[in-house]
Amino acid sequence: MTMQKKQPSAPQDSKRQPREETYLEGLASITSMIIIWSFVMGFVLQNFVIPSASMASTLLVGDHVIVERATLAPASTWTNLIPYRELRRDEPVVFFRPAPNPEGQHDILVKRVIGIPGDRIHLRGGIVYRNGVSLDEPYAAKPTSVNYDPYKDEFPAISPAKGREVTAEWSLDLLAHIEGEDLVVPPGMYFVMGDNRTNSYDSRYWGLVPRANLIGRPLFVYWSFETPEDDMYKTSASERASSTLHTVLHFFDETRWSRTFHRVN
Repeated sequence: MTMQKKQPSAPQDSKRQPREETYLEGLASITSMIIIWSFVMGFVLQNFVIPSASMASTLLVGDHVIVERATLAPASTWTNLIPYRELRRDEPVVFFRPAPNPEGQHDILVKRVIGIPGDRIHLRGGIVYRNGVSLDEPYAAKPTSVNYDPYKDEFPAISPAKGREVTAEWSLDLLAHIEGEDLVVPPGMYFVMGDNRTNSYDSRYWGLVPRANLIGRPLFVYWSFETPEDDMYKTSASERASSTLHTVLHFFDETRWSRTFHRVN
């Protein structure tokens, strides 16, 4: 019997050749990335620019910071994917100021948490005492004979009526939270102050921050540009255009490169 010789099969490629992506597949990929990025920047991270020197030298005017919003959001009952937690003492926080500005809007501010619910707070000579213990705050500016102010530096020993720029609502509400020489922080509220204590418009002037007003925690500075403090008041189209042009022309020589990715503590 004659055996037929088996023809050798064509060699198989050891690797599959990549298939070219179709137009619809490419569009779907781009759309997915946009949706994910929008979710992250809308619900998890957000960028803010520091407009004033109230947190100097921790944060400078012109610092652009990334704020993490997720962990301080109200905890959800249906998922444990995000590690929700409560605000902690001594950490910076971004929030809506409880007292509206003259235009009726609630400004977004960043301050440091000095008191959480139940804490007893008072200042003597500009030094913060929490629950009877003075705080060691190397980042905080101390008053001098030139800028000493009895209302803010001896808080809350001096009547609110004698405090400069104290809101009417806080001058009445403050009295309800004083026990002895201390301000006692009530449930669901926080007492916050700027690190630049001698030039910070904070809880001493407009009151306690409700839990619902919290936005998030500043993580790091991603870009810092030398900016005058009055830049926040330039609201006309011509002023904003001039400011933008200045930034473009001086991007390299006025960027604070040493603060890039500076962690906020």
